[in-house]
Amino acid sequence: MDTDALDRLDSVTHGGTSDPDVLDFSANTNPRSPPGVVAAYDAALSSSRRYPSSDYPEFRNAAAEYVGCEGRQVLPTAGGMAGIRLVVSTVLEKGDDALLPAPSFGEYAKEVEIHGGTPTFVAHDEILDADPADYALVVVCTPNNPTGEAYETGDLQAFARRCRTADTTLLVDEAFLDFTDRSSLAGEPGVVVARSLTKMFGLPGLRAGFLVATGDQRDRLDTARVPWGLSTPAATVGAHCLRQTEFVEETRAIVASERERMAARLATRFDVSPSDAPFLLLDVGDEDVDAIIESARADGVAIRDARTFRTLDNHVRVAVKRPDENDQCLAALDV
Repeated sequence: MDTDALDRLDSVTHGGTSDPDVLDFSANTNPRSPPGVVAAYDAALSSSRRYPSSDYPEFRNAAAEYVGCEGRQVLPTAGGMAGIRLVVSTVLEKGDDALLPAPSFGEYAKEVEIHGGTPTFVAHDEILDADPADYALVVVCTPNNPTGEAYETGDLQAFARRCRTADTTLLVDEAFLDFTDRSSLAGEPGVVVARSLTKMFGLPGLRAGFLVATGDQRDRLDTARVPWGLSTPAATVGAHCLRQTEFVEETRAIVASERERMAARLATRFDVSPSDAPFLLLDVGDEDVDAIIESARADGVAIRDARTFRTLDNHVRVAVKRPDENDQCLAALDV
């Protein structure tokens, strides 16, 4: 870890509010969780007096079935962010270059820098056309946060082949892929997939996620990962959630329908980016971003100031939630 970087870097800004009186549209988590979550958590609590198996067989098998890979290829992590840090820390050496999309999740660049690497940025919709040969690591987020577009699976697979030829690790962040019908790249040689249970299953505080990797890369990550990185309740609830395919399909349909409805309304005032994710990026044009955020907050709705994302200077982002909550958000934005 580059200790000099720790002194010069600041924390990355994220969405989310702790104010219980405000409807939170600044964080992109499902407002619903699968049935049976509380019972699964309570049942796991009695087992928490013993160390969990560091192999987490139940969680691994559920995750493998969920994304369509081998159980051995799954590496449990305490959320997607822990997985991303694990990948960066095992791939980059001091002085290495990493290619990152922009605008995108700000933690990628921070992780690259604190592990001694140098981030190079390319427009998120051009990253699959880039030459990976000069980079130790390339990161792709699909669907991309905060713009919302998912890459075509065939295009990602073709880019993965180019990365393999260049001996470049490709990290694909699929935190929001559950909200699409696209296939995961889990199990693709040379690719490390990062998944999170936070977004689809509405459990950001549970801190459960996983990586998928193959071959020597998988073995290196498994050696480097923290033992007992998942609590027993997180592993048990996570495995339960990953088996709730009906809940996932139902949520996906609701989000798609509500996203289309919200986009149509929001387009009467803002320039709305196409999205495959449970959120919409809005270009507010010449309007005052601060005034829009403050006005929505006064009406009890928190929206995301997207100016904290690289290259965005007049944007906000809103989540897609339940129909009645979405109506409140639309009213707060005067559309």
